Amino acid sequence: MPIYNSIGQQYSKTRIPDIRIVNQLIDLLNLPQGSTIADIGAGTGGYSLALANQGFFVRAVEPSLVMQKQAVEHPQVKWFTGYAENLPLPDKSVDAVISILAIHHFTHLEKAFHEMYRVIRDGTIVLLTFDIRFAQKIWLYDYFPFLWEDALRFLPLHEQINLIQTNTQRRVEAIPLLLPHDLSDLFAAAAWRKPELYLQPEVRAGISSFALANQDLVAQGLQLLAADLSSGEWIKKYGDIRNLAEIDLGYRFICARLDS
Repeated sequence: MPIYNSIGQQYSKTRIPDIRIVNQLIDLLNLPQGSTIADIGAGTGGYSLALANQGFFVRAVEPSLVMQKQAVEHPQVKWFTGYAENLPLPDKSVDAVISILAIHHFTHLEKAFHEMYRVIRDGTIVLLTFDIRFAQKIWLYDYFPFLWEDALRFLPLHEQINLIQTNTQRRVEAIPLLLPHDLSDLFAAAAWRKPELYLQPEVRAGISSFALANQDLVAQGLQLLAADLSSGEWIKKYGDIRNLAEIDLGYRFICARLDS
């Protein structure tokens, strides 16, 4: 059973696509309106819908029916139930491929990237991923050290890039995504300037690293964070972070293009 059948039941409430990420995606894809894009690991279809609203046709691939049922219907978004390693799409059937914060859930990256290569024509593959090794170690990891430890188990960026280059025959570029302080898509580190949001169960439910973690460790961190916010200790220790408008927490677009 896809893990998001259990942890993704309220996903659409807090994982609202951020228009700045959407705009950067469109810039990197560099496609005319009317092009067809495959969204792999589409979740509840937030980014698929955003692209459809900008005039694109989207093939949204997602294994979890629980996630699919939360999607807003759009005539230019067609849903497919399937996994990245065995895409239910014909050869050379799309103009581009995207995958937004999903590849850490893929079971076999080499197969997944090869499948992206199989279904794409001559367009661009854009992935939003992360490598904690590039991140500033902010307050979040003092309260929830398991987040840092778990993230270190994910494949380093250079290894991700090597796999994509090998399996898609494309030139790959990594582009930092600096996180603004007011993201609407509340993924793992998105609320870096709003610690109180992590106290909300619905926010944590939309973050797989919280939902899948040892809940005793989560509870310990929450208790300490709530106490420090209440006493003013958090402000004393970490308040300077609120002077920042954006921050590099290791998130990267990987853009794979054919050599022109």
